[in-house]
Amino acid sequence: MQRAAPAPAPVHAASRPLLAIGLMCITWAVFACLDTTAKYLGTATDLPAAQVIWMRFLGQLLAMIAVLGLIAVPGLLRTRKPAAQVVRSLLLLGSTAFNFLALRHLRLDQTTTIGFLTPLTVALLAGPFLGEWIGWRRTIAVLVGFAGILLAIRPGFGSVHPAVLLSLASMLCYAVFSLITRFLAPFDRAEVTLFYSLLAGTLMVAPLALWTWVWPQSALVWVLLLSMGLYGGLGHYLFILAHRHAPASTIAPFLYVTLITHSAAGYLVFGQVPDAWTLAGAGIVILSGLYLFQRERMTVRAASVAMTAEAAPQR
Repeated sequence: MQRAAPAPAPVHAASRPLLAIGLMCITWAVFACLDTTAKYLGTATDLPAAQVIWMRFLGQLLAMIAVLGLIAVPGLLRTRKPAAQVVRSLLLLGSTAFNFLALRHLRLDQTTTIGFLTPLTVALLAGPFLGEWIGWRRTIAVLVGFAGILLAIRPGFGSVHPAVLLSLASMLCYAVFSLITRFLAPFDRAEVTLFYSLLAGTLMVAPLALWTWVWPQSALVWVLLLSMGLYGGLGHYLFILAHRHAPASTIAPFLYVTLITHSAAGYLVFGQVPDAWTLAGAGIVILSGLYLFQRERMTVRAASVAMTAEAAPQR
């Protein structure tokens, strides 16, 4: 993707990697709550998938309007990259829809495992798309992290359910979504990017959702439906902010934190207890992430020293 116009001075991510990583860890914990809620609504109720997806977007859109207000945020509807905003919105809708449909048939650990392909995909595409090339050491660290996931899940799902293809489609949409989010960060405010994504998703799903609408039979179901909007709003806002402070290739590997968050959610809601293999794999993933962080710090330090040397007066 070529940047056709000069960008306003962005906050350079490499200078604050720890903040970005912390934001991403919180982001994945919030999304674990969202996935768990979506799976519960898809398996324990008779609500149509379109209704659940629509309520997720509508709830988040209404929450954003209530908190920020269309009038209170000047220029909320103005974007310097309308085409990229549309593409990002479609990718978010596709990722959400495919994931919610897959969760109706697959376990949380299965969809999570497939989702762990995202960092590798992002890291490989960040170079040609964003110019954020990674060295061989960080490439190996990404692969080691992926190996840790394989150890935790122990590949071989038995008979492969066709819904695996839905989860793969969700992962691919999300990988490109991550890259476009990074691309848009210097051009548009986080509120602008988030608003367009929510508005597009709400409008596109509304006809099907209203056509297949089933009225919830309990207050709990209403609470769960509305909570998805809150989870989605907080998660995506943190996601956008994180991309202002670090390159996509640095942040993406911390998707592995979802192994911990989803395991905790699975235990609390579905009674699933992580085994020793899961804990061992999680340890490898965490070590891989810490190594990536250390390499990023070394790169920043080296760049800072080089800039200082260039700025020094010549004698």
